[in-house]
Amino acid sequence: MHITARADYAVRAVVQLASQQPASATRQQLAEAQDIPGKFLETILGDLRRAGILDAQRGATGGYRLTRPAAEITLADIVRATEGPMAAVRGMPPEDMIYPGPAQPLTRVWIAVRASLREVLEHTTVADVIADRLPDHVIELQSRPDSWTRR
Repeated sequence: MHITARADYAVRAVVQLASQQPASATRQQLAEAQDIPGKFLETILGDLRRAGILDAQRGATGGYRLTRPAAEITLADIVRATEGPMAAVRGMPPEDMIYPGPAQPLTRVWIAVRASLREVLEHTTVADVIADRLPDHVIELQSRPDSWTRR
């Protein structure tokens, strides 16, 4: 899986904002705190607002706030808000992929890939990241020596 800058920036912005709760933060404050290009962040924040993750308030005391507690926002929520469904194959759900002949099992492989992404991203909340208390299965996965090996 390729984690885009858009998804990475979105997660970082939400984590930054959650770490400041209950205070709100402006786009500029979030951009500076996480070293994210401001104009790019503006579109990302719009996606997060449309997805119901953030709320925006205009005015001198305005800024962005989370719409629910950080413990109720998963990393999957953020990725989906900015990137759409996880683990699409050529833009289609993996279960819709039909392969001929010996490639038939690939449908099940792509479904397993999606399930493994969900296992990490749907069970890791913004609060987990802020507290540096990742779920046990995430810690186990990242603790494997081969997890840190580029291939």
